[in-house]
Amino acid sequence: MLVIGILSLFRNRVHQSIVIGSKNFTESQVVSEIYAIALEKHGYQVTRKQNISNSVVYNALKTGQIDLYPEYTGTIVQAYLKKSTTGKSAKQIAQVAKNGVIKDGLTTLKYAPGNDSQGMAIRTSIAKKYHIYTLSELQKQANKVRLVSQGEFDQRSDALPGMNKLYGKYNFKSVKDYDDSLKYQVVDAGQGDAFPVSTTEGQLTETNKYTVLKDDKGLWPAYNLVPLIREQTLSQNPKIATILNQVDAKLTTKTLMQLNRQVDVDGQNYRTVAKQWYQENFKEGD
Repeated sequence: MLVIGILSLFRNRVHQSIVIGSKNFTESQVVSEIYAIALEKHGYQVTRKQNISNSVVYNALKTGQIDLYPEYTGTIVQAYLKKSTTGKSAKQIAQVAKNGVIKDGLTTLKYAPGNDSQGMAIRTSIAKKYHIYTLSELQKQANKVRLVSQGEFDQRSDALPGMNKLYGKYNFKSVKDYDDSLKYQVVDAGQGDAFPVSTTEGQLTETNKYTVLKDDKGLWPAYNLVPLIREQTLSQNPKIATILNQVDAKLTTKTLMQLNRQVDVDGQNYRTVAKQWYQENFKEGD
């Protein structure tokens, strides 16, 4: 009877609800919901904990408040492990991340092709006028370009100071700081030309309006989307890896941009967007 009781407890623990978290921005919410739907379609009970602050989400995972959430390889290495990504490929950054989180009882699954990196965009009309398609070309033509910035971008070592160090001093025609949420309004109103972005922002699908410049000297590392999960959760539910790896394989940079656009530009609910995407990309039983 004791053995049966122990086995029963173990089975209940294995099939307990999987708690999926997300950070408090659109892309994390959408991808987290896609993960939740995928697991539910395969018979898992899922509890959602959305909108967790960036500053506490990793600790929430370590302490077991959540079981997994969508993270980024570059963020793990730089923000959590405090290690350098300089000169490392996307694959190398992902491996450093995987090796580094083991000490916290965590692991990563396969990283997605989607890369939500730091970037710089410019009005397409200005890109065409001055032939500015790379950060090198922007540096040479900076005196013709007005930078729409945010205060932290001017100060962070991996942002404008990093650009100045690697590419040479950017002598912009003007530099004005605005709240990040207003940057597209400012540029659309003709009050600025170039601006820092995350490379999967939904608005960037409007290529007739905005052009993302190529980081031709490799200043910014890869920030590939990756499921970050507790090792205990994965050992008790090993099929999760197969399920989420199949999902992540389809999450390209272009796909993430389109998903973000549907929420941030078109005004759809992130859960609706996630459900529609999953239904379009996976048949019942996949």
